[in-house]
Amino acid sequence: MGYVDYFLIVWDYINYAKTHDVPVGPGRGSAAGAILSYCLDITTLEPTKYSLLFERFLNPERVSMPDIDVDFAPEGRQKVIDYVVNKYGRSKCVQIVTFGTLQAKGVIRDVCRVMDLPYARGDQLSRLVPAELGMTLSKALEQNRDFKELYDTDPEVKTILDMCLRLEGLPRHTSIHAAGILITPEDADNYVPLSKQGGGEITTQYTMTTLEELGLLKMDFLGLRTLTVIKDAAESAMRRNPGLKIDMDKIDMNDRKVLDYIGTGATAGIFQIESGGMQSFMKRLQPKSLEDIIAGIALYRPGPMDFIPRYIEGKNNPERIGYETRELIPILEATYGCIVYQEQVMQIFQSLAGYSLGQADNIRRAMSKKKQYVIDENRHSFIYGDPEQEIQGCVQRGISEAAADRIYDSMNDFAKYAFNKSHSASYAVVTMQTAWLKYYYPVEFMAATLTSFLDNSVKVAEYILVCREMKIEILPPDINEGFGDFTASGERSIRYGMSAIKGLGRTVINEIISERDRNGQYRDIKDFIDRTSGKELNKRAVENLIKAGALDTLQGNRSQKLTVYGSLIDEAISEKKHGIAGQMSLFDIMGDDAGAVPAFRLPEVADLPDDVKLAYEKEVLGVYISGHPLQSYESLWKKNITKKTTDLMLDEEGRIIQVSDGDTETIGGIISDITIRQTKKGDTFAILTLEDLVGSAQVMVWPDAYRKYREILEADQKIFVTGRIRLQDEQDASISANTICLFDDMPVKLYIRFDDKEAYEDNNKKLMSILNDTEEGQDSVVVYLKNTRQQKVLRVKIIASDALRPLQEAFGDDSVAIV
Repeated sequence: MGYVDYFLIVWDYINYAKTHDVPVGPGRGSAAGAILSYCLDITTLEPTKYSLLFERFLNPERVSMPDIDVDFAPEGRQKVIDYVVNKYGRSKCVQIVTFGTLQAKGVIRDVCRVMDLPYARGDQLSRLVPAELGMTLSKALEQNRDFKELYDTDPEVKTILDMCLRLEGLPRHTSIHAAGILITPEDADNYVPLSKQGGGEITTQYTMTTLEELGLLKMDFLGLRTLTVIKDAAESAMRRNPGLKIDMDKIDMNDRKVLDYIGTGATAGIFQIESGGMQSFMKRLQPKSLEDIIAGIALYRPGPMDFIPRYIEGKNNPERIGYETRELIPILEATYGCIVYQEQVMQIFQSLAGYSLGQADNIRRAMSKKKQYVIDENRHSFIYGDPEQEIQGCVQRGISEAAADRIYDSMNDFAKYAFNKSHSASYAVVTMQTAWLKYYYPVEFMAATLTSFLDNSVKVAEYILVCREMKIEILPPDINEGFGDFTASGERSIRYGMSAIKGLGRTVINEIISERDRNGQYRDIKDFIDRTSGKELNKRAVENLIKAGALDTLQGNRSQKLTVYGSLIDEAISEKKHGIAGQMSLFDIMGDDAGAVPAFRLPEVADLPDDVKLAYEKEVLGVYISGHPLQSYESLWKKNITKKTTDLMLDEEGRIIQVSDGDTETIGGIISDITIRQTKKGDTFAILTLEDLVGSAQVMVWPDAYRKYREILEADQKIFVTGRIRLQDEQDASISANTICLFDDMPVKLYIRFDDKEAYEDNNKKLMSILNDTEEGQDSVVVYLKNTRQQKVLRVKIIASDALRPLQEAFGDDSVAIV
């Protein structure tokens, strides 16, 4: 089939990547089913072990040629592309154009803009189009009565939509294919017309599908962030454990401890299975082998999800599984009698009816695309055979007509949704690699995961919460211990990466670290500024370092350092300018014992209040480090919400996958911003920014709800909001409030933890004094003894929020919590 050169080219650049420290994925797509891919080290999963089929990738009956897509660590991906360009020639390697098309909502806005209609008109009409995948204007007119009524009764709307219906689906703009590179034997413009994009990049004028039809060679170089996480976590674990050798390609893919850990649902950060739905699924699934993980990844998609209960029932009760014929047992045994994979459909056609695997792949493809005429034609061949195509049929092979008919119907049902096992198996390997690292080296794994999201403060906040749940402490950045990335520190702590501090570039961070390596740790703030001033470390950078807590281990509090840093920088620059470095400064003090006396005296200034510290951390890091205004309410928050604010946000691909338009959900948090506005009728409504432990979301409080709840809508108020989800084009979702409830109005339990009974009795008088000084309310107080895990509910009812601060000051922040 002329694929030899293709395999050799792919082998060549994968070999380059693996010999130049660029992590490569274990495989992707149907190519993982080819033994040749495995033998050439293009993939690392042995295909016969998992019943992967070469013919799912390549067979003589296949019309369109398949791709071998390859995942690379993002930071090394360009290095591999540059290698290919240099090897084959810049004029023979070009990127591929893609066309953005006019979609249902966007075409309405575009047409209204061109017709010089007010923006609000286009916005109003586009909002009437349901926010669903694959939505068209025709579907919207069928589904939304108000939309159809406007079309039928308003001439202007009819004109707009008639024009939109003609334009919908046409190209709107060009962009560059995210991963595809075209490689040609001669200069590319001998084969296809080329064009120059806005950024100067040269691309084809033909899209990927047209290039394939012309028989041209397209290679996909994809970036997979998780590969960087795996590499960084493994290297960190080996650095921290001298003598340890980790080869991620040789770990046990059926490690019982790791599989049991996945079954707990603690899958945050684990590739492919970290969503809330997947966590619940893994708890139900209780995987016992890599095969279960492969099936889990294949099943957890729209369509196949309907078969999950049947799969789990079969797994838990194998004695209840019934097979129409014994020939199905070796094919479906691994998936407990369910058809989960495309490869299984092909095997059934081959084993039961005598199809070649190439013929089987064609009918499998027809079933997945719901080509009814092909499905109907092949029913007879499957049951009775077809001598012209050399197909025996089930009946000739001893399977009853009735059983064959039922099997065919079952295949048709499953084949519509069946997944490519080669792809699922390859990605299940990455799932197990990340789970293995998280289980055996949790600190190193979470540090690597946090580093991979350095530029995404929302994801960082989400994973910080995960770390706290794992009892991993997040330490502030530190100029004497920290690095640019998040790093494992001690047994159960992670040092925050300095690269996350705003206004601090990599050049500055590298200079701080290299100066520390050359001349030792920084002794105090003056020593730090003297040694780093004039090296791109400006006042703003030092201020942000102080606010982030990166100088906390030096003498003095943050307030003192913020008071003096400006003068110290001016003085250091002046000394260097006039060549008087080393002379006594304003902050120097006299004394013979230089080793015992600080080099300078800090002014007597009280430290910043906790809320100001937290606000500064949020300002320069995008997240809270030393605490969180909601930290004491975390259990209460988790108990009463149905979604986190991050569930309302666009994912990395610009999609919202955790909520649907019109869903009723509950979120909770602190009102960090409130804007009051009026409708055209003069009614008042509010737009809130509600911030929880991981992010923030917009809450619309329309006039009816505003009149009902306006007394409690104040900045810093802690509230739960229940309302309807509103999806908008290319924006995070918002929620329209129906009901609003104060945290303080929810009956709660206030827990005070003591190490043992003796510690409780020693502190009982102090505890009761604080509780008796607190206003009576509806909240319970529970004493918890850590050593025996005993609980005692005290005979008092208080307002928990009023007692929280005094109790934390008396017994420590970590010993008091509201649940």
